[in-house]
Amino acid sequence: MSTEPRTITLATSDHGDVTLLEPAWCTGHSHHDPEMLRADLIHTGPLAECVYLGRDLLAAEIVQSPFATPSAPELGGPTAGVSVFPLGKTLSPVQLYDLAAALDGYADRLRDMADQLDRIPDGGEQ
Repeated sequence: MSTEPRTITLATSDHGDVTLLEPAWCTGHSHHDPEMLRADLIHTGPLAECVYLGRDLLAAEIVQSPFATPSAPELGGPTAGVSVFPLGKTLSPVQLYDLAAALDGYADRLRDMADQLDRIPDGGEQ
């Protein structure tokens, strides 16, 4: 196994070919568009999806945009974060823990509603 850092060279419309260090968690750049700007280059990790009844409820993936500027921090940047859909924001570890806690609370409320529904005679049918 090589101890050399992984690199990848991607074409950009404003800086030509750009060579990047490839994080170990990056799953590749199969959707890379050579017409994109250097600032839009992005590393993405595996997608974690929450699907119920065939519908996408949430999706998240680790992302990093090594040349992004801080003008739009919700879009990610040089520091890796987790991009969450449909929230449309890239979250830090603290924000991701806050989201997980909010989802835990929501799951508890859904369970309470299921318990309440279960106690309605005949499912509430008249």
